[in-house]
Amino acid sequence: MKQKTMEAMQRFSKAMFIPVLILPIAGILIALGNVFTNERLLEVIPFLDNPVTTGFGSILSGSLVSILSNLGLIFAVGITVGLAKKEKSVAGFTALLGYLVFVNAMNKFMELTGLLVEAESLQGTGQTLVLGVQILDMGVFLGIILGIVTAYIHNKFIDTEFNGAFQIYGGSRFVFIVLIPVAVLMAVLLTYIWPVFQSGINSLGTLIQHSGNFGVFLYGGLERLLIPTGLHHLVYTPFLYTSLGGVAEVGGQVLEGARNIYYAEIANSAVARLSESVIWDARGIAKMYGLIGACLAMYHTAKPENKAKVKAILIPAAFTSFIAGVTEPIEFSFMFVAPILFVVHAGLSGLSMVVLNILDVRAIGPNGMIDFLLYNLPLGFEKTSWPMYILVGIIFFVIYYVVFRFLITKFNFKTVGREEQGKETKLYSKKEYKEKKSKEKGSTNENADIANLIVDALGGAENINTVTNCYTRLRLTLHQPNLVNEEILKTKTGANGIIIKDKNVQVVYGLQVTAIRKAVDSYLGREQTE
Repeated sequence: MKQKTMEAMQRFSKAMFIPVLILPIAGILIALGNVFTNERLLEVIPFLDNPVTTGFGSILSGSLVSILSNLGLIFAVGITVGLAKKEKSVAGFTALLGYLVFVNAMNKFMELTGLLVEAESLQGTGQTLVLGVQILDMGVFLGIILGIVTAYIHNKFIDTEFNGAFQIYGGSRFVFIVLIPVAVLMAVLLTYIWPVFQSGINSLGTLIQHSGNFGVFLYGGLERLLIPTGLHHLVYTPFLYTSLGGVAEVGGQVLEGARNIYYAEIANSAVARLSESVIWDARGIAKMYGLIGACLAMYHTAKPENKAKVKAILIPAAFTSFIAGVTEPIEFSFMFVAPILFVVHAGLSGLSMVVLNILDVRAIGPNGMIDFLLYNLPLGFEKTSWPMYILVGIIFFVIYYVVFRFLITKFNFKTVGREEQGKETKLYSKKEYKEKKSKEKGSTNENADIANLIVDALGGAENINTVTNCYTRLRLTLHQPNLVNEEILKTKTGANGIIIKDKNVQVVYGLQVTAIRKAVDSYLGREQTE
């Protein structure tokens, strides 16, 4: 039971990546639109103050902000596609149809039962307009629920076929036939059930808000601690897109979730200062500063004869963490050889968010420096206090360095460059790093070669059940996980770390994982059908 529950959570976690990783692109483009309409910036760069550039900025920001009011639809389609085992595009289309059926069924049922309130006074009533249709305000949870249900029905009935005159109703058409009554029944039941759940969510949000800095600390620490399981984004997603992360009115529209709120505030010039809920998306101190200090500590504590190699290993990993916020190559370098360092890292990450909260810093900083600059510089100091974010980051760079150096030397942790002879602990060697970068830029033959190595190291093609990927990891389910050859994956394919949990295996490759996934799928002849 425990194993099945973990597998289900990991499948759901992988599915969540589809909408979760796409939405920040909208935020960055909203911020870019704000650059072209920012009054202070136009004073500094007068040639931008013309109808073409300002009009472009207004259109860009205004059009993308509309995404925030349709998150339910985005999550419904994204999660269905992520959970579907085959014919993913058909599953996504079915989810869209199911969403439309649900919304209109709930509206009609509420109309018949007299539950609809006057459309002119929806604020505070628990009802809202979704695609122009008035229903209960379920926000992103509507998309999550429908996505799971649609994917389940799709996987169960997609292979159903009929003979004779009914043949046309098989496959994807039968999936939709089954989904219609389910969506209608859900609409009726949730009309009565959802207000109870909403009350519970509101109470939980109130509890979190009343927890103050302790709640912020737990949030920041837990988000890092769950990195090994790949479930860490299940911690922050509810805070970014639901009422757990705050509720605010921006430009006459009530928004839920830290990210939804500050996206709207970026595009609204009347907002003088970002809402305090932005703290839930200020997770980048550890990524941009803390882990860089940890890398410096590992370099200084490495054996003298290994320092040149350690420098070649850690510099690219630190640069990726600082610029893009991809931390796993660094975290996996000490996560298993010195778990206490990982626990300390999680604690310091949570503490950094507490310090930002105490200082009332409203800067947006979820990932690396590129995002940080695009979001905050155009908004100005008054709206974000972004220089204070950098100051806190520098302080935590020093704290990480001192704490990591002390613990490594005190307990003789075998971090990068301190390994015993014959028992090397590493991300990958300098030579292997160069080979890996060469493969990233290489030919199709080179991709096929690395796919061949990966498949062999995973126990062969017949041992591989499913292959997916997230932002940095190749995620697989294997029939016999004990056949995995971790040494080959690390030394021959450039893997930064391997996590084996029951039949679920995660191989960390970093930003090039998408290319590796395609190569593996091509080698297996699956062409990403799963």
